[in-house]
Formats: sequence, structure tokens, C-alpha cells
Amino acid sequence: MHTGPNSPATPPAVVSFAARLLTLCYGGLVYLIFLGTFLYAVGFVSQYVVPKNINTGPASSPMTALLTNLVLMSIFAVQHSGMARQGFKRLFTRFASPAIERSTYVLLTSLTLILLFWQWQPMPAVVWHIENPVFAGIAIAGGFVGWLTVLYSTFLISHFELFGLTQVVSHFAGRMVEPMKFKTPGLYRLIRHPIYLGFIIAFWCTPTMTQGHLLFAAVTTAYIFVGIYLEERDLVTMFGDEYRRYREKVAMLVPGIF
Repeated sequence: MHTGPNSPATPPAVVSFAARLLTLCYGGLVYLIFLGTFLYAVGFVSQYVVPKNINTGPASSPMTALLTNLVLMSIFAVQHSGMARQGFKRLFTRFASPAIERSTYVLLTSLTLILLFWQWQPMPAVVWHIENPVFAGIAIAGGFVGWLTVLYSTFLISHFELFGLTQVVSHFAGRMVEPMKFKTPGLYRLIRHPIYLGFIIAFWCTPTMTQGHLLFAAVTTAYIFVGIYLEERDLVTMFGDEYRRYREKVAMLVPGIF
């Protein structure tokens, strides 16, 4: 279910061309920052290509690493959930154009993730290691399936609206963005939150699980369930009985189970 909100905006036609162009450039730059951050996240968790991943970096004491990493994940959780609430959106649009609300949310989410990648402290002690090459390959493939599920699910709803591009393009063209509609395409007919499921799969599927990776996977999974609760509360407020019926018929994360 698409939860990226669109607030009623002043018709862009009454805004100067320079202001609309600046808004468009801002949204485009933010999207590129998001795209780079997402690709780095894949490498960070999967431990491919990027210069610093979840198991590399300067060593510190286990307690220092634990506290640092918990603070970093808490910063992300507060920003990501706080700015997603309707109250914050209404407050934001009192002081800035609604056209850039989503882009600003995406920008700050990307910056908190970049901070996490930069300051993450490795905890390299191994919790488990899959030695069998076949099963190790399955674990690696599973991780990439998770990331592809995340990306695919964003396109099932409205990828460019979810990350703010639709709003700034419409603003530049002098069009109003249509109000969000309730829709359940593709995977959304099987589970309510395929994006979250993709993240869970990506975070847990690894042939070598270190203490740092386990901490990251466990805390982010717990946060996902909190996020689902908050998001569904907003969706019930927005769509009422329509979403309640959908929630009764469709599983949250695992088809036919929960």
C-alpha cells in the first residue's frame, strides 16, 4: 500500500518559473542522493564493492560499538517515523511548499543513513557461518532477492511519487498532484507490506552473521514492526473501513500466515 502523502498545494501556475525550476532541481538532486544511498545500503549490508561495510572500519571496544550503533539506529528511527506522521507533514507545509515535503523527507532519511554507514562500528565476532558453498550461495542469493523485492514493490505502487519526483515535476508543469488513492497491485494482493518483507529478507540472508550484522538485523526488524503499527494507524485514519477490510483479508508479511 502506497503511504506517500500528497498535501493540497497552491496551484503551481501562480508560482514564478524560477521558483518552480528550483523546486524541480531540488527534487531531482534529492532523488539522485537517495539512489546512491540505496545502492550503498545494498553494498553495506551485503558486503560488496563499497569501501566500508557492516563488518569493516576502525575497531573499538564491544560496548562502545554497541552503544554507538544503537544511537545511530535510534537517530534513523526517530527521523524516519517522526517525519512520516501526518502531524509533521501539516507542520512542514505551513512553512514550505507541499511540493518539496516528500523530497525533504527522502533527503533527511538518506542523510541519516549516510551518517549510519559512516560512523557504524564493526562487531566482527562470528555468530554463525555457512561453510557449505551451496547453502552459502542460497543465502547470498536470498539477500539480493530481498533487495529486488524492495525495489520492485516501490514500482508496484508509485516509485517516483514515493521518492518525491512526481510532486516536483507536477509542480514545475503547473499541475496539481492527484490525491493518494488506495490501491493494492501485484504483491500487495498477497501481503500488505512487501517493501518491509524485502528489507527483512535482505538483512537476515547472509552466509556469515557477525554480532554487528545481527544487531543491525534484529534492531531494524523490530523497528519495522513498530513502523507497520504506526503506518497502519495512519492508513486506517486516511481510508477507514476500506483499509480495515483489506487488513482483515490480506496477511501482513507472510501470505496466509500473518
